[in-house]
Amino acid sequence: MTKPPTAGRWATVTTVVLVAALVATLVLTLRRDDFAADPAALSWRYAACWILFAAAAWSLRRAPARHAAALVLAGGVAVALTGLVGPPRTSTDAYRYAWDGRVQSAGISPYDHAPADAALLPYRDTWLFPTGEACAAPDLVPVTQGVCTRINRPQVHTVYPPAGELYFLLVHALSPDDVRHKALQASGAALAVATTLALLRVLRRRGDPRTAAYWAWCPAVAVEAVNNAHADVLAVLLSVLALGLAVRHRARGGALLGLAVGAKLLPAVLIPGALSGVRRARDAAAVLLPTAAVLTALYVPYVLLSDSSVLGYLAGYADDEGYQDAAAGNRYALLRLVLPDSWALPAVAVGMLAVSAHVILRGDPERPWSGALQVTGTAFLLTTPGYSWYALLLIALVALDGRWEWLGVAVAGAAAYLTGRVVPAAGTVLYTAAAVAVLCGWAARRRTRGAGPAPDRTAGPDAQASAREPLPDHARAIHGGTS
Repeated sequence: MTKPPTAGRWATVTTVVLVAALVATLVLTLRRDDFAADPAALSWRYAACWILFAAAAWSLRRAPARHAAALVLAGGVAVALTGLVGPPRTSTDAYRYAWDGRVQSAGISPYDHAPADAALLPYRDTWLFPTGEACAAPDLVPVTQGVCTRINRPQVHTVYPPAGELYFLLVHALSPDDVRHKALQASGAALAVATTLALLRVLRRRGDPRTAAYWAWCPAVAVEAVNNAHADVLAVLLSVLALGLAVRHRARGGALLGLAVGAKLLPAVLIPGALSGVRRARDAAAVLLPTAAVLTALYVPYVLLSDSSVLGYLAGYADDEGYQDAAAGNRYALLRLVLPDSWALPAVAVGMLAVSAHVILRGDPERPWSGALQVTGTAFLLTTPGYSWYALLLIALVALDGRWEWLGVAVAGAAAYLTGRVVPAAGTVLYTAAAVAVLCGWAARRRTRGAGPAPDRTAGPDAQASAREPLPDHARAIHGGTS
């Protein structure tokens, strides 16, 4: 039954009001520097942002389809711009990016020297290496007597792969000298909006454009992709384009996937999704060979120019974060609730192999992002990462696929990173809740499919809307949108 025009207009107005409230709350959140001083207050404000985001995304479901793309894009631009209202608030990674770009512009490999290395003394900018009383700030790290730095882990080599390093160099080369962190934040905003456009392009033919709001309006995009300027947003854009292309052009999709992995290693988890439903070795090679070729081509120049390993501090980072020792920190938190610590790593390996095999053998080749979401989300639940920006990739996959319950994993990552500073168990509790939500979503969708014919998810939005029309409101919500 078609909704009355007045109801559609009210839904549109309500959505606009909720997005405006979200934007205002994000501005208030990002203008305060509470990460060190008052993480509890920051957690509450961030939670309010997520609640407004959820309400706006739900309201959008009731808005007319003809308004959806414009609402998503306009709201996405507004949300992204909120990240520019202050310096990075909850992460100092952007300062390492700026330093790596500065070093490369001088013709030096970023893999050869740590920022604290005296050999790079002539290239130190005062905004990255303050002196004197400025070193009293809580987020600055001592380097030598009277000298400190905004760069985290200044005693170790960089950990970022080559496409990421090329991005840092490009931003540095195109930026005026006095913009400091703003160049990376502005680049993050541009990439976030570009990702929204890419999502709308894919979803215009293969899904409901409303679900692009799961990315465009998500508070994590404003905080992590823009304000903290994490390079993950570049990898996310490339990943969305790769999966979108892989449906019809496997080689091109594979090449873009190689670029994504070269920007941030995490998109390697998308490979099983890109191989969804592949039955022939030739088709698998059409994806894997371009991925490997592009990644190799990115690494070769740095290998030739560097005296040190281009893997940088990767192994040390894995040790620091507890990925190689299940008893360290809160890694593998859900598995450790039911298994001995010594079983956690084997359980992760078995779990990832099982879900990857399932996606490759049973996945839908017309929707590779669906399998990619399943594999990526499972990886997050098994490893329970404590950095909220890792979930940017997961959020984009949710926007492509529409299974909104997986957003709970992103909320859990934020809780582990922010609220965990006040309540250490917050991450474990929220990851547990996220896992339950995912299981409930799976059960509800399975029950709905058993009650009647499922909509053709490969058809356009109009055909999908027609297929969903006979379902009641709660069932239409489960399927990811209403007409």
